[in-house]
Amino acid sequence: MGSCQSPEELDEVTLKLSNQNILYVNLSLGFIMLGVALKLHIKDFILVFSSPKSVFIGFISQFLALPFFTFILVLIFNPMPSVALGMMLVAACPGGNISNFMSSLANGNAALSVCMTAVASVCAVFMTPFNISFWGSLYPPTAEILNAVNLDFWELLRIIGIILLIPLIIGLAIRAFKPKIADFLHPFMHYGSILIFAAIVILAFRANMDLFLNYVHLIVFIVFAHNAVGIVTGLGLARLFRLPKPDQKTLAIETGIQNSGLGLGLIFAFFDGLGGMAIVAGWWGIWHIISGLSLAYFFKNRSL
Repeated sequence: MGSCQSPEELDEVTLKLSNQNILYVNLSLGFIMLGVALKLHIKDFILVFSSPKSVFIGFISQFLALPFFTFILVLIFNPMPSVALGMMLVAACPGGNISNFMSSLANGNAALSVCMTAVASVCAVFMTPFNISFWGSLYPPTAEILNAVNLDFWELLRIIGIILLIPLIIGLAIRAFKPKIADFLHPFMHYGSILIFAAIVILAFRANMDLFLNYVHLIVFIVFAHNAVGIVTGLGLARLFRLPKPDQKTLAIETGIQNSGLGLGLIFAFFDGLGGMAIVAGWWGIWHIISGLSLAYFFKNRSL
């Protein structure tokens, strides 16, 4: 692919992956979710009922407030339609798999982070397709893309259920009935999942590097601003509802760290690797690691 002539071309180009590679991406996402689930206990879900306020505010922050503020950001920046839909899709995804590590590093509430991961993984099965369909249909340029690809809400729900829910159930079962095996597997899968996510990004862009290099400058600031909105949304809601200081750190990280790997998988499965969407999700995946670690170190010795 040669050099690109105008930003608008990004709405027309696609990143190609074979059906076999799309299968590898989905299997990798399932592996990442299994690695997260191996750390979870049934009591993590019970914690929702014993300390519901922070978890409830976290749910609002991740699945209601961030998609809403993303929509506002789209109206302000008026980006290319494929970039706008990529932003909406990333905002619709649950928290990223490294958020637990970052919350712990920041001296946040590690138990709350794990609990939110558990709740978000279940809720995302319905909330992710809902948010993509709802917010995408409200903005005419992205509504055109959704109509063009004939997005099937129930098929989207089914795929997300397979990627998130089945590994979650398997991981919980191993933790409950074979805890020694879970303890043995978790370190490998925890750190391996970071390498796998990097592999997903490399796989997505390996054959399309010229496209990425030609266009990434157009979305660097947008992703930076979008990620900052996620962090501020989590921190702002936590402060508004006067949550404990460690919980404030955790909500800032949980809302700012999104599962953009899942976003990439959905882009290739349902949107034929649409260029703007894929570059937003891919660059988000790189940037949120940098911003999340920086934020964790900033929070580490501060009480806010």
